[in-house]
Amino acid sequence: MVPTRPVHEIRLGPVRAAIWANETEVGIRHSVTLERLYKDAEGRWKNTDSLDRNALLVAAKVLDLAHSWICLEGKGAESQDASVSTD
Repeated sequence: MVPTRPVHEIRLGPVRAAIWANETEVGIRHSVTLERLYKDAEGRWKNTDSLDRNALLVAAKVLDLAHSWICLEGKGAESQDASVSTD
């Protein structure tokens, strides 16, 4: 079954991350989509996956918060995969 809504969203300023829960053979695995929101010339809200200079550090913080949510709140199999290799 494909999820129709994210299980969690994080937004800081114009940057939003949606966290999705995907059922697999080994349990729930999480994935994240990232977008930047902006208003077009007519004042309508739009979204893009392109980040401008001002959104880069905000995106890094949003992704950090998404990672923390998955590890702490999601309690999925991915929290076991969060170790970092220093090879």
